[in-house]
Amino acid sequence: MKRIAAFILLLAALSAGWSIPIQAQRTSTAENMRRSRKEAKQQQKVSKRLSKKQRKAMKKYEKSQRKAVNASRRTR
Repeated sequence: MKRIAAFILLLAALSAGWSIPIQAQRTSTAENMRRSRKEAKQQQKVSKRLSKKQRKAMKKYEKSQRKAVNASRRTR
C-alpha cells in the first residue's frame, strides 16, 4: 500500500514537472515581434559591417591600381 502511494506521488510530481516547461515555451505575438525586430536589427548591423569592409577593400584596390599606373609611367 505504501509503495503504491509513493508511486502515485512520484508519478504526479513527474507529470507536473513535465507540464511546466511546455507552458514556458509558449511565446506571445509580442515576444515574436520583439525577437524578429531584434534579429532584423542584428542582420542590418552585420550587413552594414560587411559593406563597410567591402568599400574599404575597394578603395584599397583602386589606390593600388593608381599607384601601379603611376609607377609604370615613371619607368618609361
